[in-house]
Amino acid sequence: MTNRPIVVAGAGAIGCFVGGMLAAAGRRVALLVRPRVKTEIERFGLLLTDFDGSEKRLGAGQLALSEDPSIFHSAGVVLTVKSADTAAVAEQIAQHAPEDAVIVSLQNGVGNVAVLRERLGGRRVLAGMVPFNVIAMGEGRFHRSTSGDIHIGEDAENTAGKLSVAGLTMRASGDITGVQWGKLIINLNNALSALSDLPLAAQLANRDWRRLFADQMAEGLAALKAAGITPVSATPIPMRWSPALLRLPDAIFKAILGRTMKIDPEAPSMWQDLKQGRRTEIDYLQGAVIALAERNNVSVPLMRRIVALIKEAETAGNGPPRLTPQQIRGSA
Repeated sequence: MTNRPIVVAGAGAIGCFVGGMLAAAGRRVALLVRPRVKTEIERFGLLLTDFDGSEKRLGAGQLALSEDPSIFHSAGVVLTVKSADTAAVAEQIAQHAPEDAVIVSLQNGVGNVAVLRERLGGRRVLAGMVPFNVIAMGEGRFHRSTSGDIHIGEDAENTAGKLSVAGLTMRASGDITGVQWGKLIINLNNALSALSDLPLAAQLANRDWRRLFADQMAEGLAALKAAGITPVSATPIPMRWSPALLRLPDAIFKAILGRTMKIDPEAPSMWQDLKQGRRTEIDYLQGAVIALAERNNVSVPLMRRIVALIKEAETAGNGPPRLTPQQIRGSA
């Protein structure tokens, strides 16, 4: 890979963490950011903390910051990270980035790569998947709260291997579609965190919440099966076993989770968007499964109710509504 910069487009929590880790490893990195994020990093620098207790500090001068998409002009790689902005970012890339820049989508959902390819013509666009959560803690601190390696679609140039650095492993995948759907099914829990105002660790410790997650996951897996899609699990446990495992008693579930996934109490979710009055990514998560279910005549009533509740919360603008599992099911 050339020494041309890696540009992170629309850097929020994930983008700042990924870009910061790459910069900490000595890569040339530029962040296309909103004014608030630019001001924060210029004032405080970046502090990248991890669930394992490690941390890295970077001064603002260790990476380039800009609100202007002309920052793409010399990019060797562009990382896109925000699903809702895909079309707009694609237009900016088309206008400013070199024709040979590699575009890597690290966005939630499964439809972003198609949008990028449609709007970017013959440019090289690779799908990717970020398995971990990052929470913006304020004053330049971005905390990775769950484990996992980034997956990028396999290509002849080994883009994944060339981007991989210490502390931020990137792996090439020959089935990136399956990997993306696997991540999406797990991410269905984001809406439950947002509706409950509970972090992931607290929810997973409660069997009622896990049963709700299991029922929603079962709907998603049924839609994927009908469409002939096999999701790839991020853990040694096959995805098809997950609903049954989630329904297990607390002690047994905790023993299994402890061996397959590292997580800390501050794991964030869609609740951050509701807290800050932002539009959520529900249309790219539950919305994508519902669209797939409709095309294959699969019923997903729980997922439809969850989408409706998130939309209500977005419209109300009062933050997470703190619903119980029974209220989400519509039984209370």
